Amino acid sequence: MDIDLIANILFATLRTGTPLILIALGELVAEKAGVLNLGQEGMVLMGAVSGFIVATVTGSLTLGVFAAIAAGLLMSLLFGVLAISLVSNQVATGLALTIFGTGLSAFVGASYVGQGIEGITPWIVPVLSDIPLVGKALFAQDPLVYLSWVLFIGVYLFFKKSRGGLVVRAVGENPEAANAVGMKVTRVRYAAVLFGGAMSGLAGGYLSLAYTPLWTEGMSAGRGWIALALVVFASWKVSRVMLGAYLFGAASIMHLVLQGLGFEVSPNLLAMLPYVATILVLMILANDAAKAKLNTPLSLGQPYRPQV
Repeated sequence: MDIDLIANILFATLRTGTPLILIALGELVAEKAGVLNLGQEGMVLMGAVSGFIVATVTGSLTLGVFAAIAAGLLMSLLFGVLAISLVSNQVATGLALTIFGTGLSAFVGASYVGQGIEGITPWIVPVLSDIPLVGKALFAQDPLVYLSWVLFIGVYLFFKKSRGGLVVRAVGENPEAANAVGMKVTRVRYAAVLFGGAMSGLAGGYLSLAYTPLWTEGMSAGRGWIALALVVFASWKVSRVMLGAYLFGAASIMHLVLQGLGFEVSPNLLAMLPYVATILVLMILANDAAKAKLNTPLSLGQPYRPQV
């Protein structure tokens, strides 16, 4: 492979991994607080369709991004009311949210299918973008890719350096003990869930406004589920999320690379690579259940009923 091809692969890998970083960071924060939200797929789709419609109607991509975030927030608020306030089963509620979001996004966006817009344009850094091999990948991306790096650093520092990170982890490990020392468990869990919803909505907005600036039903293509596996793959460690997201991103574009290199393999079979990679990762993690259990927040998925 020549240097230009490698540069293009790196560029595409970072773009493809960006929505996975956003969704996974949001889910990681929620799970650190003890809340298992399986509704990412529905929130991503609602973010994508809301952002696209608002951008199309208003002509403002910025408003489209904010609309995508707002849609994710509203979906996560619905989940929070059911799973946190009403103490419903988190797994069932998350699955219902995905089904609801998938159906509602298809209904709301039916008249916008196939329409295209001028998407978010890259911010090209002069001189630095001309660096061989890595210049295009690191310095010729769109603003949301750069934002994903900032958010990654922010979440990392939040858990590494701040008291707030300690509070979130304490709530996720033992909510009863956290409540006993004065921590607002319900408030912390709501904040974590809302952050996760905002990140999923932003990921949806990235898909419909930057990655492929159009709306089509089911355009998330299972990224919400892949991000859930990514959190487990990262062992709930923020530092590993970006690496895992870009590995999955590379797997997602590898079928295009292999076809371009002339491999005589069915394109449908090659398109399965990211999902095969997800299954393999989960199988590997299942063989080390003790280590996975050690890193898992102890109260993950368990309802918390405040003492009256």
